[in-house]
Amino acid sequence: MVSRRVLEARPRGYTLPVSITRRPTEAFLSERVRGIAPSGIRRFFDMLAEMDDVISLTIGEPDFTTPEPITRAAIDSLEHGQTHYTANGGMLELRQMIAQSLEDRYAVTYDPARELIITVGASEAVDASLRAILDPGDEVIYHEPCFVAYAPCIELAGGVPVRIATGDDHDFQVSADQIEAAVTPRTKAIFLGYPNNPTGAVLDRDELAAIAAVAERHDLLVVTDEIYDRLVYGGHQHVAFSALDGMRDRTVLIGGFSKAYAMTGWRIGYVAAPAELMTGIAKVHQYGIMCAPTPAQFAAIEALRSGEPYVQGMLDEYDRRRVLMTRRFNEMGLHCFEPGGAFYCFPNVTDATGLDEETFAQRLLAEERVAVVPGTAFGPSGAGHVRACYATSYEEIVEAMDRMERFVASCRAA
Repeated sequence: MVSRRVLEARPRGYTLPVSITRRPTEAFLSERVRGIAPSGIRRFFDMLAEMDDVISLTIGEPDFTTPEPITRAAIDSLEHGQTHYTANGGMLELRQMIAQSLEDRYAVTYDPARELIITVGASEAVDASLRAILDPGDEVIYHEPCFVAYAPCIELAGGVPVRIATGDDHDFQVSADQIEAAVTPRTKAIFLGYPNNPTGAVLDRDELAAIAAVAERHDLLVVTDEIYDRLVYGGHQHVAFSALDGMRDRTVLIGGFSKAYAMTGWRIGYVAAPAELMTGIAKVHQYGIMCAPTPAQFAAIEALRSGEPYVQGMLDEYDRRRVLMTRRFNEMGLHCFEPGGAFYCFPNVTDATGLDEETFAQRLLAEERVAVVPGTAFGPSGAGHVRACYATSYEEIVEAMDRMERFVASCRAA
């Protein structure tokens, strides 16, 4: 019912519309959001949730629980009433410790007060960084296969994702030549995610230096997701991109605690960047998040203080599983290059079975109760492959490989 006051306030000659055509509820969503597909990882995870006797190699999450001293630090903070906001950028002590850790490991320095903020996981760090730097139509060059959020986050920030395909013929390493060929006048940034999810690929210093030269030549920013920096194997050494000559002032470095410290649920990440960029990133973070959870920040402080032995222990176990899984895939005829980082294998399943990655994953789940993620969940470049995560127990990996070998044999016999 229209109030008398509103009726009296109408301009002379105004008439109320006789009827209003109701739009579908989903039409209130923006076209940008409607055009983004949901995560292919979660789709398979949801499928297996209602199944029994499933060995899941899907979600990229450590099977270890958070080390007890880290958990105890958070509990102590709660028991002492530390339940209030921190500074928007996070606790200064935590930022100081992260800055010291980056300097000790990679010889790159950041001012913890002006060039580093604590985020709600590395995912928020990616989102806030891209929204801070991109204007509508800006192009961002990124490599595939890659973590499912990269292209959507670029689009949600108004940017244009420019995909570069990588393959197992070059161990899924993007090259400087590929990046340079993709540069246009609209290019604003390069996005790198190494060690890589889903492939386990790493980039050595020489290739990173070549990419740095491209960024310098074309005056580009580089955003690097280095969440798996501590998880490298087989003699590989992680190189922080911002530590390369001349790159500190054109790099946004993203990291976090989820993978190395088995702290996925704590949602603690960080961004390190030049102060001029950080002022913008901090604005997005401030208005979207306020600050990361306080108890989780206390936990992160303890992780840096006493967590190193636990990191090394988990790293050794991941390496043992990595060797096993890679060997078993190749023995059963599913070609798999040796991953140098993260905790994933990315075998080619099509050449040996004749099945595309979707059919392979669906049938493997239905027939043998083993869950893997189709490679195309990580972009078209993942066609013919599946991602298998070895962040699960050694014993479960042995059983999963036995089941998978039986499935592959049945496909060949058909």
